[in-house]
Amino acid sequence: MPRAARDKSSTGIYHVMLRGVNHQIIFEDDEDYQKFLRTLKHTKEKSGYIIYAYCLMSNHIHLLIKEAEEDLGIVFRRIGASYVYWYNRKYGRRGHLFQDRYKSEAVETDSYFLTVLRYIHQNPYNAGIVENIADYPWSSYHEYIEEPRLCDTEFGLSLFSSDRVKAIKLFEEFNLAANQDRCLDYDQGVRLNDMQATDFIKSICDVQSPSEIALFEKGKRNKIIKQCKEKGLSIRQIERLTGISFGVIRGVDSR
Repeated sequence: MPRAARDKSSTGIYHVMLRGVNHQIIFEDDEDYQKFLRTLKHTKEKSGYIIYAYCLMSNHIHLLIKEAEEDLGIVFRRIGASYVYWYNRKYGRRGHLFQDRYKSEAVETDSYFLTVLRYIHQNPYNAGIVENIADYPWSSYHEYIEEPRLCDTEFGLSLFSSDRVKAIKLFEEFNLAANQDRCLDYDQGVRLNDMQATDFIKSICDVQSPSEIALFEKGKRNKIIKQCKEKGLSIRQIERLTGISFGVIRGVDSR
């Protein structure tokens, strides 16, 4: 069946998502996040697109991006080819890392631009990873309140005020506000926040705390780790909750 054509945006601005194939983790450590940001910067210089916001999650990516002369399909092939080659070499793997095609929605109005901007920055909070969006290091939130490195922040801030100091204050208030925003997303039903993940671990192995798993004999421990990975818990999340080392968890095959 042919793919549906992407809805074209009259503004050229899109909210785009990339996901790891079969919920594959695409960022295992800080080096991976840093490499992807460098890839975005390098590709941006070649393709001429504008990035207004980003958030890199363990198994998916949100971007608020403006298309230039080069079609987004070509842009994401460039990004994928560069990052996936590097990632596969680092982890000794082969094959695809990202789901075949990115998802996108057109951003046609200033009001929806701001909605997507907030939705992207609140992603880690809504996933239960941080209690304050300012604590998450892999989003563009800090580029708006400090110094932009990758993003064009001027347009977004101008929607709040022509005075930069006032605009930043209003931006912070807006991004921290509770809301019922609904934007493009993948079905993240298999993704659990830390509280839900803790309850899941307790339910499958009858423990009072996930940290008890570290004391189990190897076979039983690895079986539980495998179940957690199949449920969609990231390696970092399992490490954080159980205290089991990153290397041990990564070595457990979830297939």
